[in-house]
Amino acid sequence: MQPRIETDSLGQFEVPAEALYGVQTARALVNFPVSGRGPDADFVTATVRVKRAAAVANEAGGSLDAHRAEAIRAACDRILAGEHRDQFVVDRFQAGAGTSHNMNANEVIANLANRGLGGELGAYDPVHPNDHVNQSQSTNDTIPTAIRLAALAKLPRLRAAVTAMAGALEDFGAAEADTIKSGRTHLQDAVPTTLGREFAAYAFVLREQDERLEAAARPLHRIGLGGSAAGTGLNTPPGYREAAAAELARLSGRTIEPHPDMAAAMQSMADLAHFSGQIRELAGELGRIANDIRLLASGPRTGLAEIQLPAVQPGSSIMPGKVNPVMFEMLNQTLYQVQGQDHAVQAMAGAGQLELNVMMPALGSALFDAMDWLSAAVEAVTERGLRGMTANRERARAYAMASVGLATLLNRAIGYERAAEIAKESERTGRPVAELVAERGLLERSEFERLVAQAAREGRVDP
Repeated sequence: MQPRIETDSLGQFEVPAEALYGVQTARALVNFPVSGRGPDADFVTATVRVKRAAAVANEAGGSLDAHRAEAIRAACDRILAGEHRDQFVVDRFQAGAGTSHNMNANEVIANLANRGLGGELGAYDPVHPNDHVNQSQSTNDTIPTAIRLAALAKLPRLRAAVTAMAGALEDFGAAEADTIKSGRTHLQDAVPTTLGREFAAYAFVLREQDERLEAAARPLHRIGLGGSAAGTGLNTPPGYREAAAAELARLSGRTIEPHPDMAAAMQSMADLAHFSGQIRELAGELGRIANDIRLLASGPRTGLAEIQLPAVQPGSSIMPGKVNPVMFEMLNQTLYQVQGQDHAVQAMAGAGQLELNVMMPALGSALFDAMDWLSAAVEAVTERGLRGMTANRERARAYAMASVGLATLLNRAIGYERAAEIAKESERTGRPVAELVAERGLLERSEFERLVAQAAREGRVDP
């Protein structure tokens, strides 16, 4: 079909005949052929919810008639139900502040509303993208609001992934509560501990990270919708901010409230940067745990091999029978990307100028990617990397009993200096500490091994 011709303040421009978007979106498609990636799905949902909430608030404030308001709401509901998502097409790297994405939404909703009222695509009568769908709004307030709502929409999946991983680690720790092993500090032999204690600590850290994520997300519930341009509230009817926030709370099922300073909500992306920073911290902890698990699973003959990971695929194109810790390798790669996304978020959050941060589209995209990638990676690792993991109890115990760190158990009985002599002799000769203790008449070997077990499980030594 021949394209239709639409006109904006720059003049005429071709738009595909059946496109629900309009002239400003068509210009953006030509202007920004950068990533080949359209907008994040949760971001589209959040943007459409903003438009629906604005229509509700405008009607309540008397600035939008019921006929147009209902048509806008009906169009939004169709999109929220999953229809016409392919009409949101602007690249993630686009006009500063997200004007192109905002207009993409305005045009699609206006055309849907008009078609529902019997109008033609591109005519924008009786519903106009700017005059009615965008009424009482500016890109200045709709985009940062939509970014916050989209991040909040992604948060439950991320938190569920983290808590599920914590649960898997707890389960393994409980099963191996009595599995004695050598502790290691500085990658050197240390005092005896248990696999259970080691993995319970990993779980504790992730539970705590989940709590910190929740806390870091709390400021995102404050939105700048109603600040209009530059936080002035220009052209908004009385009660608009509160009515729009209440409708967004209803649509999202979350507590949403107007930001206490509308200008600050547009100037500063600090709330988003803080939240992104907490995701980076989570990524750092996950990376540490992943690296530990890879180290504990190293082998099977020449590494630690205290645990064995599920075999999910062959590990080598040349070495038969080799199995690698691929799930945790994937997790590490994802975590580095997540940390890189946070670096981008922090840089863009600091790039705001005067009344507006124009880096918001890319800032939002980086945050959305980090959350989606991290959620998916943690889910996969938990299911295919942790569940089915087993302990090599004999290997762990053998390392524990061969460790020179066992000399620490003698500190109270014979003093640090004499215990150090035994540790040095064990290291020099390769003879176990238990054997040297028995030879010197300090303790029978069986009694010393009992103390080792007690120290590992209880953190104390009772002669």
